[in-house]
Amino acid sequence: MSQRTPRMEQIEALLADDPKDSFLRYGLAMEHASIGQEETAATLLLALIADTPYVPGFLQAGQILNRLNRVDEGCDVLRRGIVAAKQQGDSHAEGEMTGFLAAME
Repeated sequence: MSQRTPRMEQIEALLADDPKDSFLRYGLAMEHASIGQEETAATLLLALIADTPYVPGFLQAGQILNRLNRVDEGCDVLRRGIVAAKQQGDSHAEGEMTGFLAAME
């Protein structure tokens, strides 16, 4: 049985009311990552960024995929995240992802 936190339960309750809320979906993924459930976190983040270009999701997904030794997939996610960050004018996130991508390649 997977470990669950009270925060996960709170976020899931909020998501029941608004399942498309990007911030809540991101928060749930990060809560899983914080307790070492990185496969679950990656799955949640990949689903999030498939639905919407939520820039922080790309960065975290890339980092988690790298830690899971899914480097090619992580690089692809970061490349897509860089494009999304450029489109949204988020130069800070663009720079972070560019630097992390360069370190991974």
